[in-house]
Amino acid sequence: MTAPSRSLQHTEARARAALLTVEGYDVRLDLAADEATFGSVTTIAFTSRGGPTFVDLKPVRVNAIRFNGSPVDPDLLDRGRLPLESVEGSNELVVDAVMPFRNDGEGLHRSVDAADGRHYVYGMSFMDAAPTIFACFDQPDLKAPYTFHVTAPTDWTVLGNGAANQVEPGVWELATTHPLSTYFVTLVAGPYHLIEAEHDGIPLGLSARQSLAGALEKEADELLTLTRQSFDELHRLFGIRYPFGRYHQAFVPEFNAGAMENPGCVTFRDPMVFDTRVSRGQRITRATTVAHEMAHQWFGNIVTPRWWDDLWLNESVAEYLGNRVVADATEYADAWADNTYARRQWGLGADQGPGTHPVAGNGAVDAVAALQDFDGISYAKGATILRQLNTSLGDEVFLGGIVDHLERHRFGNATMHDLLGSWERAGAGDLGPLTEQWLTTAGADTIGLDRPAGLLRRTPPAGSAADRTHTLRVAIGGPDGWTDEQVVLTGSETSYDAGAAPLLIDPYGDTWAVTHPDEVTIAALKDRLADVTDPLLRAGIWDTVRSAVVDAVLDPADAVDLAVASFPVEDTEDTPHRSNARRTQPWVFQFLLPVSPAGSLERLHGATTGLLASLAPGSEHQLAAFRAAVKSATDPAVLRGWLAEAPAGIEADLDVRWRVLVRLAVLGGTDAAELDAELASDPTGLARVEHTRARASLPTPEAKEFAWARLTGDVTASNYEIEAAGLGLWQADQPELTGPYVDRYLAAVPGLAAVHKGWVLGEATEAFFPITVLDAGLVERARAAADTPGLEPAVRRRLLDVTDRLRRMLDVRAAYPS
Repeated sequence: MTAPSRSLQHTEARARAALLTVEGYDVRLDLAADEATFGSVTTIAFTSRGGPTFVDLKPVRVNAIRFNGSPVDPDLLDRGRLPLESVEGSNELVVDAVMPFRNDGEGLHRSVDAADGRHYVYGMSFMDAAPTIFACFDQPDLKAPYTFHVTAPTDWTVLGNGAANQVEPGVWELATTHPLSTYFVTLVAGPYHLIEAEHDGIPLGLSARQSLAGALEKEADELLTLTRQSFDELHRLFGIRYPFGRYHQAFVPEFNAGAMENPGCVTFRDPMVFDTRVSRGQRITRATTVAHEMAHQWFGNIVTPRWWDDLWLNESVAEYLGNRVVADATEYADAWADNTYARRQWGLGADQGPGTHPVAGNGAVDAVAALQDFDGISYAKGATILRQLNTSLGDEVFLGGIVDHLERHRFGNATMHDLLGSWERAGAGDLGPLTEQWLTTAGADTIGLDRPAGLLRRTPPAGSAADRTHTLRVAIGGPDGWTDEQVVLTGSETSYDAGAAPLLIDPYGDTWAVTHPDEVTIAALKDRLADVTDPLLRAGIWDTVRSAVVDAVLDPADAVDLAVASFPVEDTEDTPHRSNARRTQPWVFQFLLPVSPAGSLERLHGATTGLLASLAPGSEHQLAAFRAAVKSATDPAVLRGWLAEAPAGIEADLDVRWRVLVRLAVLGGTDAAELDAELASDPTGLARVEHTRARASLPTPEAKEFAWARLTGDVTASNYEIEAAGLGLWQADQPELTGPYVDRYLAAVPGLAAVHKGWVLGEATEAFFPITVLDAGLVERARAAADTPGLEPAVRRRLLDVTDRLRRMLDVRAAYPS
């Protein structure tokens, strides 16, 4: 049977947690019998106060169910829930079921490596996915120990939360874990290439597909060094040892998120095993992801939020600590600058958009709704607030409160008020104002300079009465460079006389606010930006410029002038090596150029090609400049030249080759036959995704149908390929070909949830949105589609967010017609 699922309501979770205590799970999985399904026998021991409850179960079919020794009719299973009448005291449920291998990055995902045909499996139990692996009480505050027994093909290795031992060929026993929430449970199985190490008594491991074995061996030293340094720093900060035994980092195929913090066996998207040359920004992103997941071992794993309305207790804390640890304890001291490029605008955009929500107490009525709040607010904004708090309190109080929190709730669950209480006990004083103004009030203030009036003006979010105090630095441009000065903003106006000097507000990200540069500052930056060498100041400059353009208070032509004068090579990332490709696509190409005067693309191409000669050959900035030059090229002959011979210092690896091919496809400089031949010659995971992107980008009707079939499910594709197809479909210079797909997309919106699930549903909704169609009528039609009764929450949220991005582009066009 296939039971359509329903998401757990917060009210239901509270009632079930009040009724039950789960003593433990014993799970037996047979991964060897079939390539489409696997056997799952779950035994759950729990105690109850007595009364009706339900277990979560989403099988292909049920073989047998026994509850307290008596058989249960499988036909009672209704929409993913099996009702139970629990007795007071001890209860035991045994479910023998057949479960689906999935290909959407959730549940037990099974993937076939195009490079060699090997099969790989990994578990992603996050947010409603665990019941497709084993029967469970799927909510974060019913933690329990797990014991797994796994049968797998004899050439496979099995890894999981507990240490795994092969007791006979193909039979694996995993050690019983500490109490875990269901969403942490994972299993990694397949012919993975393994590397083992040790640090400070902790067994360490790395794994990746066999086709990435060489790359993993090459990258292992850096990965293990980052892991060791992060453990040392986190142990120093907390004084609490990592408690989950082995620490394995598994790089797995077609993973949706950047990583998942499963205790003992963290999973990462395997493009982070670099098999081509990468930029420093990509390495910093990987480093902060490694440290982020390690911070989760304390915040999230030792202590877990009681419900998803406190997900900031996981993500904001890990985001802050991950960046802090990398900046303070590794070679990547410029991590905060990269964070400004990669994450800050992600958060500010979400906080200014229609889906804005408080950092804490976000009103997650069910698990599906909560998934939409894993966004830039819960990560970047929350991390900035914690950084502010740390700066205000100092480490003694800030870390003292964290330690108190971890010790009081060890292997249990907690809430926002628990953490705030720990900080107050450590000496923080009354944190009520922090909670009210920063954690439970949505939206971002806007800060700008009123130079004639000699004032810094703070404007709260529309419709908000927020009265936030901002402590920040300003940077003043003088004849000898830039100097800093701390300013405290209270109320709506704060006196500040900048004179005639250029002034940057909060360029170091001390507070959370949108900032806008004035005309004097922009004019000065056109001459002085190239001389700014401080990476954090430079990142802050581009941050304020980006905000000003997006908010339609800066002429995009001025921003193009700045980019031509000093191209932001640090911010040109558009690869899945980043934790999410779309969120960190280069803003210059994603937003600025579509709203800029004609000829801007050609000017930027000239600037980036000029940089190729001036930057050190082989440097990471030269590589980033070359990527931007490829993306801005308009002459297929230039691209063909680079395909034949890359510029000096640029290694013509697979990544470079496919970047050139994708751009050639957009320009009509190649065809499907050449792209298919390129894929056949080296069918790696990267090539397969970029081939999809390139095929979808071709200016032909067949190419657009190729992309569309991956949205509708007429062609089965991996999660990465679905996203690549959507991003390739919409090209600004192909309106005759893409025009009919506007209506087709809007008509398809209500039915997307029948084709795609979970994470991929939201990604597909956004990737296939007609973002290149700069038409006000589309904004109204898309908003109407979002109001469709019964529309899946993930679809509604993503549709509204991307529609708002289009609305902002139209606002810029209207304010500065070219």
